[in-house]
Amino acid sequence: MLLKETQEKLLPTLKKYFGYDSFRDQQQEIVESVLSKNDNLVIMPTGGGKSICFQLPALLFEGLTLVISPLIALMKDQVDGLKANGIAADFYNSSQESFEQAAIFEKIYSKELKLLYVAPESLSFLQNIITEEYISCVAIDEAHCISSWGHDFRPSYQQLGFLKQTLPNTPIIALTATADKATRADIVEQLNIPLAKQFISSFDRKNIELEVRPANDRISQIIKFIRKQPNESGIIYCLSRKGTEQTASKLKQNGINAASYHAGLNFAERSKTQEDFIYDKIKVVCATIAFGMGIDKSNVRWVIHYNMPKNIEGYYQEIGRSGRDGLKANALLFHSYSDVIQLRKFMSGATNEDVQAAKLDRMKQFSEANTCRRKILLSYFGELLAENCGNCDVCKNPPQFFNGTIIAQKALSVISRLKETEATGTIIDVLRGAHNATVLDKGYDKLKSHGVGSDISWRDWQQYLIQLMNQGYCEIAFHKNNALRLTSFSKKVLFDKEQVNLTKPVEYKEPVTSEKSSKTAKTTKAKKDTLFERLRKLRQEIALAENIPAYLVFSDAALKEMERARPMSESDFLDISGVGQRKLEVYGEDFIAEIVAFSNEKIKTRKKKDTHKITYDLYKEGFSIDEIAEKRNLKSTTIFSHLALLYTEGKDIDIYDFVSKQEVEKVRLAKEELESPQALKPYFEHLNAEIEYFKIRLALTIIDREG
Repeated sequence: MLLKETQEKLLPTLKKYFGYDSFRDQQQEIVESVLSKNDNLVIMPTGGGKSICFQLPALLFEGLTLVISPLIALMKDQVDGLKANGIAADFYNSSQESFEQAAIFEKIYSKELKLLYVAPESLSFLQNIITEEYISCVAIDEAHCISSWGHDFRPSYQQLGFLKQTLPNTPIIALTATADKATRADIVEQLNIPLAKQFISSFDRKNIELEVRPANDRISQIIKFIRKQPNESGIIYCLSRKGTEQTASKLKQNGINAASYHAGLNFAERSKTQEDFIYDKIKVVCATIAFGMGIDKSNVRWVIHYNMPKNIEGYYQEIGRSGRDGLKANALLFHSYSDVIQLRKFMSGATNEDVQAAKLDRMKQFSEANTCRRKILLSYFGELLAENCGNCDVCKNPPQFFNGTIIAQKALSVISRLKETEATGTIIDVLRGAHNATVLDKGYDKLKSHGVGSDISWRDWQQYLIQLMNQGYCEIAFHKNNALRLTSFSKKVLFDKEQVNLTKPVEYKEPVTSEKSSKTAKTTKAKKDTLFERLRKLRQEIALAENIPAYLVFSDAALKEMERARPMSESDFLDISGVGQRKLEVYGEDFIAEIVAFSNEKIKTRKKKDTHKITYDLYKEGFSIDEIAEKRNLKSTTIFSHLALLYTEGKDIDIYDFVSKQEVEKVRLAKEELESPQALKPYFEHLNAEIEYFKIRLALTIIDREG
């Protein structure tokens, strides 16, 4: 049972360090269970808030929370995020200098550190501190890596069972975004936590739009897709290293800033690509599956699968790297039978080949579905969706069926006449009446069926054959050079005239630019000067000045809420979800000033009395800055930002009562030397903290007005 005193600290701690006023879904129950020293298994979707389930208890435990994490880059990202929120955290790995490692141990011994991230391979170096004197909690992130049933098995995770034996009274919390029943049972058994409380959240990420397209001219489709949202970040997953490099190269040739990421690159190259992506220096990364695991970049707006993933767990985890902020995101998958064939080859001879093959079949069924894709995705994880989702390509464009019996008969007849020995490509060539080397050498041009389907395009025949396979009328013999063979159902179509329903293949064409769409494009361009864009620009300025990723300043979701709520006081700013006490202190003044300035520009025509005009009335009545702040329950820095705005409007403000001409000159020189940054912090540091923030703001206002 959790002490009342501890329970009362939960929401204030959540708000102070993470900026949230309430818990999501099962978070509070999980946090209370951890603080009650229970073992826990948490299955929660990417972006669902897993980290808070152990990070918040870490702040309330007396000792250290040890976090086991599979990747160094993942650790660094998590630690940077914690530090940005004012939480004492660090990571330990073998690449650090000995003095860095010694400093970490000092912090642990003096109980200054709340969270320490470490890879399982480095645990042996921490033997001295893995005792109940120092460790209050153990969190095992990406826990599916422990299980050979899982989609991302790592042998190093299988040693983690010793933690419960060494720390019998210390709560262990295992977390993952993807684990079916077999994997969940394996995690609990191998970690020696049989009594762990299991929390399984909904797998439904409603904000991600699901779409599958045939793999025709993928590069062209991807370029068009990216150009529709050029300022957004996205990841393209490819099956091979070569694929990542070729895709990135083709995108760059078309003016898209892209980079490749795979295990064949050296550590420095991989780190640079990852860092450039996190810091928004590049928008697109073409990667193999390892990229993005655990990276808390909340503003990834889309994920494209250039090739089909080998299982639904992997697909689900990878699309989950988009839209972590809860805003709209897109997941686009290209489906090709050549990918299925390639993946079959990869798994051939594996110890769990049967399991892998079954999982690939489920992935293939998802890709070829004619029903709501989200229903299929969620049912795989044991979650049933009563209604169609309305946010996948099948729901948005339900397939139109037609009587395709004659098409089916032509295709099956050719398969039969070729004695079930040829793969898809040759069958289509015969159907279309081709006279290429294969057809001529084998005498297929003499067959009665040669050219019976010449009125149908090669691509459409490819799609029809896939539909016939899906319905069981023919199948691929993977062990016989991928030849297409008839099934027991084929006879019903060829001889019993059974009706076959097919759907018209979807063709993706770029819409023709009309006068109307041209106007829409202009409107879109004109919309760029929104408060969101202004706040995003300010966020980028601050991120560059502090050398941290932009999303660690504020997420896109927080900026959207600022745009909606327009907070103009510190108390209102603190009400924004994602704004904690530390972020208010560090960034509040800059963002409030930007919101006030933008609002003033946009509502000049309104009759509504603005907050800064109330300040002006009190100023004209002779009240001092401190008196106005007290009357309005605002901080004096906010009142000064109001005065700066009023001065810009041409109101009668004795601005030099608050900032001297000498100070204005110093700021003017700093502005020239710093090349006019938007944030105040660079000025403050450049001037060696000699001029206060509010005076810098006023000085810049004077300089801008004079200019």
